[in-house]
Amino acid sequence: MKAFVAGATGETGSRIVAQLVQRGVPVKALVRDAATARAKLPTEVELVTGDVMDQANLRAAIADCTVLLSATGARPSLDPTGPYQVDYEGTKNLVDVAKEAGIEHFVMVSSLCVSKFFHPLNLFWLVLYWKKQAENYLQASGLTYTIVRPGGLKNEDVDPRGLIMAPADTLFEGSIPRLKVAEVCVEALYQPAARNKVVEIDRPR
Repeated sequence: MKAFVAGATGETGSRIVAQLVQRGVPVKALVRDAATARAKLPTEVELVTGDVMDQANLRAAIADCTVLLSATGARPSLDPTGPYQVDYEGTKNLVDVAKEAGIEHFVMVSSLCVSKFFHPLNLFWLVLYWKKQAENYLQASGLTYTIVRPGGLKNEDVDPRGLIMAPADTLFEGSIPRLKVAEVCVEALYQPAARNKVVEIDRPR
């Protein structure tokens, strides 16, 4: 197994990288700035500079990888096209290139409530709507996938509470440490039951 991680320097993506490294999985990280990434990611991680909007770059970068984990997401901005470009078009590019490359398993970090169009978060340039369209595209691609839908992401990594896991469109509120999200994403690569599933995760109240 060799993992390609998109969104590798983000708060969730960097934790996914760390979990993969802990398991001894070789990692290639897609980054925008190699110097920043080198300071943040483990030294054994292979860095490739690029962007999810550039299919040619992705095609070259992913060639020797067998699994892909995507933790990309539009950053808050005044650009109304941000979620469309990053959450939908960027994921679509990753899916297309992954299919060409014969990727064995595509793990995508999405969000709770993506199926609720009339959700307050969609006031921010339809961010949940475009995540759902990306999910749909991945599910229709023919790739083996796992879609992980977490609640609100927290940077607190120490949390004694367990984990609630549920099918799609079951959980509609809550928050969860990013580390738990990363653990679920990486564990999905090893669990046959996680293949071609949407899993919603939260922590007990």
